Amino acid sequence: MADSIPIPFSEPPWLLGLPSPIFKPTHYKWQRAIRAFITTHLTAHALEWEKAGTLPPHVFETFARANMLLPALGAPLPLAWLRRLGIHALLTDTEGHNSYSLPIEEFDYLHAVIYADEMNRSGLVGPPGSLTTGMAFGVPPILKFANQSVQERFLPELLRGEKRSCIAITEPDAGSDVAGITTTAVRSQDGKSWVVNGTKKWITNGIWTDYATMAVRTGGEGSGAGGLSLLVVPLKGYPGVSMRRLKVGGQVSAGTTYIELDEVKVPIENLIGEEGMGMKYIMTNFNHERLSIAIGATRQARVALSTAFAYVLKREAFGRPLMDQPVVRHRLAKAGALLESQWAWVEQFAYQLTQMSKEESDVALGGLTALLKANAGVVLKECADTAILLFGGNGYTLSGQGELIEMLYREVPGIRIPGGSEDVLMDLAVRQLVKLYKAQTAALTVSKL
Repeated sequence: MADSIPIPFSEPPWLLGLPSPIFKPTHYKWQRAIRAFITTHLTAHALEWEKAGTLPPHVFETFARANMLLPALGAPLPLAWLRRLGIHALLTDTEGHNSYSLPIEEFDYLHAVIYADEMNRSGLVGPPGSLTTGMAFGVPPILKFANQSVQERFLPELLRGEKRSCIAITEPDAGSDVAGITTTAVRSQDGKSWVVNGTKKWITNGIWTDYATMAVRTGGEGSGAGGLSLLVVPLKGYPGVSMRRLKVGGQVSAGTTYIELDEVKVPIENLIGEEGMGMKYIMTNFNHERLSIAIGATRQARVALSTAFAYVLKREAFGRPLMDQPVVRHRLAKAGALLESQWAWVEQFAYQLTQMSKEESDVALGGLTALLKANAGVVLKECADTAILLFGGNGYTLSGQGELIEMLYREVPGIRIPGGSEDVLMDLAVRQLVKLYKAQTAALTVSKL
């Protein structure tokens, strides 16, 4: 017998005891184990830390020690590298408090979705984002595209959580327009360094970061997308690098940063992959980034809606509970339908990724991943709007019973803009679907000849 009955919409259906065709016993065990760990070390303090604007350093260290930053990489995990580093399981506890750990070879994309969902269970993106953004988005390009020498120099410290990473693409005048990046990297006269000049803006975690996976223009002015490359650029305390935190409306504890690079000398061997291939690498990395954002946003929407549901059950107006008002029930129903449809789509994506290779999914799901992320922002906005309207003045107050709703409401733009803004992604999704359709049609025509 459960200690309490969950508020409607507070958990995805598979955690409410409803049958699921995709989740297996390993996923249920993983969810129960990581919820206990994440609640203790993150969720229970998330509101406090978000209001303070930062997480204590020991939190990152605790997650790193338990190998609980690694699930942010997605699946499959880099098994060869992890084994070399003596990492064989996730949710390990050096103090012996955990009775369950997951072997790294058993980790699939459903485990990854559960992890992302649980990490965002507070409803606030800042605290989990301050821990996982570097591992989720900064490390994968090094794993996938860097040569052995670059990997040997950076991956051991990054995978162990001894150093921190970030992804640095966006600039003051180049957000969703990645091809418009103007930060330059020019070879030095002695050929030993890249000399980097430019600015990066809205870089999550940048202020705490040791190494940035940075998009730079190596092809000269007017080279377009073909002139972009990726470099591993040292940040914290490095000559020529200056950083300052930006004041943003939400996700405060994630450390949004403005970076200035003035004649920064980066070793020539810090190039990731091939020169001029940066745009391809970035676009490949976007799929994982957008799916991760969509999962977190869907949990945020769940927190907003279920919190509002609980509130209107007890809040009285006009002599009776708000839940007795038809218009209130209508708002909850409309938002709930969108929420559960979005979560079903997330589950569908996760299952498909367990059945497809990375190459297959990049082609077949690239446009749809953009659409999933864009739709997550739409759903979150509807659920946040519903919550703040039902909370009324309490939802517009910086303290008290509605403070979480007020904070969550401010985070909506932080979902709809990063990783490709909503309008851009919706257009991209259709263009990608048209491109895929034409390619399949042409292939079918050729096969009939």
